[in-house]
Amino acid sequence: MFQTNELIQVARGNKNGDLLLKNAKMVNVYSGEFIDADVVTWEDRIAGVGKGFKAEEVIDLKGHYLSPGFIDGHVHIESSMVDVSEFARAVVPLGTTSVIADPHEIANVLGYDGIRYMLNASKYNPLNVFFMVPSCVPSTELETSGASLRALDIYPLLQEKWVLGLAEVMNFVGVVQADQEILDKLKIATEKRIDGHAPGLTGIDLNAYVAAGIGSDQECTKVEEAKEKLRLGMYILIREGTFIKNLRDLIPLVTPENSRRCCFCTDDRHPHDMLEEGHINYLIKTAIQMGVDPITAIRMGSLNTAEYFGLREHGGIKPANYADLVAFNNFEEFRISHVFKNGQLVAKDQEPMYEKSRPQHVQIRSSMNMKWLEGGEFVIPAEGRKARIIGLVEDQALTNCLIEEAPISNGQVVSDSDRDILRVFVVERHNATGNIGRGLIKGLGLNRGAIASSIAHDSHNVIVAGHSDEEIMLAVIHLNKIGGGIVVVDGENVVDVLELPIAGLMSRDELEVVSQKTEKLVHAAHQLGSTVRDPLMALSFMALPVIPSLKLTDIGLVDVENYKLVDLFVD
Repeated sequence: MFQTNELIQVARGNKNGDLLLKNAKMVNVYSGEFIDADVVTWEDRIAGVGKGFKAEEVIDLKGHYLSPGFIDGHVHIESSMVDVSEFARAVVPLGTTSVIADPHEIANVLGYDGIRYMLNASKYNPLNVFFMVPSCVPSTELETSGASLRALDIYPLLQEKWVLGLAEVMNFVGVVQADQEILDKLKIATEKRIDGHAPGLTGIDLNAYVAAGIGSDQECTKVEEAKEKLRLGMYILIREGTFIKNLRDLIPLVTPENSRRCCFCTDDRHPHDMLEEGHINYLIKTAIQMGVDPITAIRMGSLNTAEYFGLREHGGIKPANYADLVAFNNFEEFRISHVFKNGQLVAKDQEPMYEKSRPQHVQIRSSMNMKWLEGGEFVIPAEGRKARIIGLVEDQALTNCLIEEAPISNGQVVSDSDRDILRVFVVERHNATGNIGRGLIKGLGLNRGAIASSIAHDSHNVIVAGHSDEEIMLAVIHLNKIGGGIVVVDGENVVDVLELPIAGLMSRDELEVVSQKTEKLVHAAHQLGSTVRDPLMALSFMALPVIPSLKLTDIGLVDVENYKLVDLFVD
């Protein structure tokens, strides 16, 4: 905790500060202007902005812009497939100094232990990791997760210092229908922030959702959808992840009149995109390129997010705020030159300037507990002619529900590469129940082989899509053998693997290594015929029963809009 008297003395120029940043062109997100100013710090705080300060250390920024540190309004760190310390080493040099993390991926696998792991792993990194407590574990009762968290279970977590509220309430049907378990969770979080997740919700149902106290949404895909939610007082978190990309579609939403209710988030972002494109810096840069006023774009990536989440000492450059600062050359290249966290230089020229800390050790059990496969589990008997088929939509978690002739041979459903229809299965991996959901998917594009993954939002059972029974079986068995991850199979050969020993979601390797392995897997899938930009990420969302229209869980096919299980065959 800073000493107020000493901070005042530094601010008045009566005492040397710790660090003086000279010759900066400050981005003032409060007044909406650029100011030629120096910034002086004391301990972890900003002491003064202007001229006439003294400090023990001086850094001349030589006319570079200086902005508040960037804040990611909603991210699942687990989706980076690396641990928290490695995630920090990736995003901090890009200017991100704070993230609002929702650990519901690992919570759906390991429950309270998974959340506690993330809390402890976030310590001693030059990145503020604030948390929202997962609200939907499991997301629905139409799937089997590794844990179940009730209101009583999550209440203690809401008292934690770094916990800001309740994470995305995905069970919007439960909210609208006033499900008591959901209402209990909303009630205990009333004094904190409650994030939303309501794709396509509109009209009186959206009113009911907002009436429950939910304040934001990151699932908008169209401007009109976002406008309706804005008009009801919600904050809109504009998302640009790896698979789900909404930035370019939603930027036309932003106007001088409503921009203060708009923030940026990444949600789910793979290592390759962080290395090649960036993080929140990429969203800000892209928004500016699309015509958003530069100060407005910076504000959307800093102050707006801080104010929504009640982070009163973050998000802007002013005395007494934490000294989380980012220097960059210009708005065209937007190259980050310096990143300061709590007044310390932690990155220069997009390279970390600190020693990587070791995450706190937390004992975590193995997360792969599948029932023994004996053969025949991946046979789908033909019980009709026409079937419901999951229609993959590029770059979206939304799917179409297609009704088409099922590919059938010798009384069994088969994969048909000519029609781009594959068999897809979700195998329960938490409690060895033996549950296997069976379905068909169109749009993944594999001509042969199989892909299996223990990343399958949100319950993260094993999802596998492929051609022959043998390829599908080999992919699932090998995935179980390595303790979770991603496997690509071609015929009798395991072509490539990525081991994810932490809950079947995260690697212990460095980000660059995980990126290289992931790119090899994507390339292997493309060699098998897939034309989807990232078939691994695309497949992982096909088991998500809270985003319309048709999804597959270990229990079966889910009609998301009507919130019920449906048969594969329609006749």
